[in-house]
Amino acid sequence: MAEKVTPRSEDFSRWYTDVVQRAELADYSPVRGSMVIRPYGYALWENLQAALDGMFKETGHQNAYFPLLIPLSFMQREAEHVEGFSPELALVTYGGGKELEEPLVIRPTSETIINAMFAKWIKSYRDLPVLLNQWGNVVRWEMRTRLFLRTTEFLWQEGHTAHETEEQARTETRQMLDIYARLAEEWAATPVIRGRKSAAEKFAGAVDTYAIEALMGDGKALQAGTSHYLGQNFAKAFEIQFLDRNNELQHPHQTSWGASTRLVGMAVMVHGDDQGLILPPRIAPHEVVVVPIARSDAAERDAVIEAAGRVRDELALSGIRVVLDDREEVTPGFKFNEWEMKGVPVRIELGPRDLADDRAVVARRDQPGRESKRAMPLTGLAGAVRQVLDDVQEALFQRALTFREQNSHRPTSFKEMKDTLANSGGFQYVGWCGSAVCEQAVKDETQATIRVIPFDQPDDRGRCIKCDEPAADEVVFAKAY
Repeated sequence: MAEKVTPRSEDFSRWYTDVVQRAELADYSPVRGSMVIRPYGYALWENLQAALDGMFKETGHQNAYFPLLIPLSFMQREAEHVEGFSPELALVTYGGGKELEEPLVIRPTSETIINAMFAKWIKSYRDLPVLLNQWGNVVRWEMRTRLFLRTTEFLWQEGHTAHETEEQARTETRQMLDIYARLAEEWAATPVIRGRKSAAEKFAGAVDTYAIEALMGDGKALQAGTSHYLGQNFAKAFEIQFLDRNNELQHPHQTSWGASTRLVGMAVMVHGDDQGLILPPRIAPHEVVVVPIARSDAAERDAVIEAAGRVRDELALSGIRVVLDDREEVTPGFKFNEWEMKGVPVRIELGPRDLADDRAVVARRDQPGRESKRAMPLTGLAGAVRQVLDDVQEALFQRALTFREQNSHRPTSFKEMKDTLANSGGFQYVGWCGSAVCEQAVKDETQATIRVIPFDQPDDRGRCIKCDEPAADEVVFAKAY
C-alpha cells in the first residue's frame, strides 16, 4: 500500500490525496466536488465530534436541529451576509414536479433560519442566554475542491447564541474559540494561533471574526475553527427583541461559531508521512492493533491467536480502542503496512517466542523502523500501553510545534517576505498598518493573506511590511488552504 503513495517531498498535494484514499478515509462522489466519507474516516470524525460535543455541553450548550432548506428571502434580509455567500449558494427551484413560489436555499450556514426562530422564542431577558448547537451538513458551491479540506457539501457543527449584553456575547465568542483551540491541541496534537480576522477576511455579517490557524506540513495555513461576534446585525434584520430588566425593548447580542470535517484533513497533513497516516491516539479510530504472528503449525497458531485475544480483551477493558487482526489470508508484513497506512498509533506483535517469554513487542507508529519497538511483559500490559499512547500523543504535539517554530519567520523587508513565501511558505509575522490597500497589495503579489491578528501582541509592532508606516498590529500572513 505504501508503494502507491506519492512522496510528500515530491508532491504534497498528491501525497495528501493518495493517503486519504489509500487509508480509506474518503473517496470521490459521483457529484462534482462532493465526497463519500468511508467508515474509517467517519470514525475519525466521530471521535473529534464526541470531544467537541462534550465540551459544548460542559459549557451549557444544547443540541438542536434546523431545516436544510431556507427561504431565499431569509438570506436577503441581512445584506452583507447574502453578498458574502451569494456566489456559493445552491437553490432549489422545483419540487413536487412544479416550480416553487419562492426558491429555497440549501443552507450554506444557518444564521438566517435560526434567527427567524429566535424572533419567536426570545421575548424577555428571562429567555436569555440561548445557547444552541447544531450538527449537520451544509452546501457551498466551491469551484476548486479537495477531499475534507474544501468540498461542495461537508459536515460540521454550528453554534448560535443570543445574549443580553455585548460583553456576554464577546465572552462567549472567545470561550468557543478556546474550545476549538483545546480540541486542536489536546486531541488533534496540533498547535494553533488564536487571533482576530482582518475586516477583509471576517465572516459575512459579523462584527468580528476570531479564528485558530494551524500550519500544515507543506508550510500552508489551515483555518481550523472560527467564532464570530455578530453584534445585533441579525437581531435587527429579523426583528428579534426582548424586554430588558428595565422593561425596555432591546435587540440581543449574538454569536455563531463552527468547525468542520476539514479537521480530519488537518490531522492528515500535520502528522502523516510517506507510509501514510500517523494519528494522535486521542482521535484515532483504533489506538492499538494486535497482530498475532504464528507459523503454519495449527496448535501453535491457535495458542498465539488465543493469547492475542486475551491481550485485546485486557486493553479493551481498560478503555483502549483496540482491534485484533487475526486474518489468515494475508501475511504479517502486509498487516504491518496496512495498519501503518491507517496511522494506528501502537501495534502489538505477539508470536510463539514472545508468548514463551511472557512478553509482547510494542511498536510506535510515530517512530521509524526498529527504534519504535520495545518488548513489554504481558503482565500489566494495558497500563504500559496506555503510557505509550500518552507518550505518542505528546510527541506528536511537540513535533508539530517544533515544525511550526522552524517555519515561523519575522522578515524585515517585503522582498524577504516574498522570497520566504515562495521558497518555503510558513507563518510570516510582520507589522501591518491596518490599511486594506496594503493587505490587498500583499495578497496580489504573494497569494498570502492575513490569517490572524494574534491576541498576543508585542509592545513594539514595528512598521508595516508593505508601506513602512507605523504598524497598528503584528499579523500573520501565510498562503492557505
